[in-house]
Amino acid sequence: MITSAPRIRVAAYVIRPRPRPELLIFEHIDVPEAGRQVPAGGVNAHEGLPKAVLREVTEETGLTGVTIVRALTTEDKPHPETGQPHRTTYFHLSAPTDTADDWLHRVEGAGSDTGMTFACHFHPLPLRHPLADDQDAWLGLIDPALATR
Repeated sequence: MITSAPRIRVAAYVIRPRPRPELLIFEHIDVPEAGRQVPAGGVNAHEGLPKAVLREVTEETGLTGVTIVRALTTEDKPHPETGQPHRTTYFHLSAPTDTADDWLHRVEGAGSDTGMTFACHFHPLPLRHPLADDQDAWLGLIDPALATR
């Protein structure tokens, strides 16, 4: 049986430290059925995971000034539509406390989401509703109080 190598990806739990911690999520203005998500995407050739997660946050949200706290876990899971294998490393990042509550960001660059507009928001934790593709599954690794399940 021949299996293809997994696509290497990263995902970012960007937390804004407040009295009640908040998670950065976004929604596709142009594709609302995509659901609420955290910044995530593929790792480029010869790009390390930390560099990739910072790039994805900036590309998808426009947010800069975030810092990596630590890598949380790596998940092997097929793509929800294509079934192709994905290996995603989830990171905990910290955003400055004075970051805006919400904003719109138009994606630029060469990726498949170029030209899309994302509505970015910080939401208090724990989340009341799950994220698309179970992206919230590992929030409890940051702090058990942040778990959504």
